Amino acid sequence: MPTSMSKMYTVMLLDDHEMVRQGIELGLDKEADLEVIGSFGTARDLFDALVRTSADVVVMDFTLGPSDVDGLSLIQSLNRRFKQCRLLIVSSHYTPATVSLALRAGSWGVLGKTQNLTELITAIRTVAQGRIYLQPCMLPGLQDVQAIVDRATIRSKIELSAPQRLNACLTPKEQEVLRCFLDGMSVSSIAAKFSRSASTISTQKQSAYRKLGIKTDSELFKFTQQFGKLG
Repeated sequence: MPTSMSKMYTVMLLDDHEMVRQGIELGLDKEADLEVIGSFGTARDLFDALVRTSADVVVMDFTLGPSDVDGLSLIQSLNRRFKQCRLLIVSSHYTPATVSLALRAGSWGVLGKTQNLTELITAIRTVAQGRIYLQPCMLPGLQDVQAIVDRATIRSKIELSAPQRLNACLTPKEQEVLRCFLDGMSVSSIAAKFSRSASTISTQKQSAYRKLGIKTDSELFKFTQQFGKLG
């Protein structure tokens, strides 16, 4: 439990489900060093509030309502306009690729929505103190995680480079295979197009899936909807 000498951290919440926000706010209200100064259901409302008042930490859902901005673009926008705020992402669905992209875009931590309130409080304090927060289960699947963490810890001294494109870790042939697959082509059709065997195409597809941290075709389509086309 924090002592009376603990630094007070201000927090804003962004989630399109009011009940979720209310639950978090009630939980944080019991913590002497954490003060919720805003709770919002849309990105626009959050932006308007941050223009008026700064917050130490913004706890935000990665996936908002269907008419709202996508999570990655929102992280980038908030990081550009409100560098003093540290972003903590909460998400019900995450993969190594989404975690990596969120960190590279400017977030300071990622937490699954299945975690309890105690874990969220720990994450908020960690991020508020200028340290990256990730669940232990997220670390093994991340590529170059140490480089991401090292760069994030000195982000106040240097400008971050542009966020990595979704396909940056894929070979050219893997990109070709996924692009064709997204265009509706079958494995055999792709094999004929590039004069490769069907087994080679299948292997390249599965290799790309592993690098992106996905397992199913539906996850691939969801990823491209979230982060844009490959290539």
